[in-house]
Amino acid sequence: MSTADHVAQLTEKHHRIEEKIENEMASPSADHVHISELKRKKLKIKEKISLLSAEGEVTH
Repeated sequence: MSTADHVAQLTEKHHRIEEKIENEMASPSADHVHISELKRKKLKIKEKISLLSAEGEVTH
């Protein structure tokens, strides 16, 4: 898998997690612990995307 493909997959996963966060926050019985976990997961993915993108720029 190329770096670009990996970044694309991670970006899609990032968007899906964002949707889950929005849906959870819209719920009257929102689970704030679950929301925090999702936000941490989303941040880790964003960091990985940034790292891979930076590596891709260096190698080109």
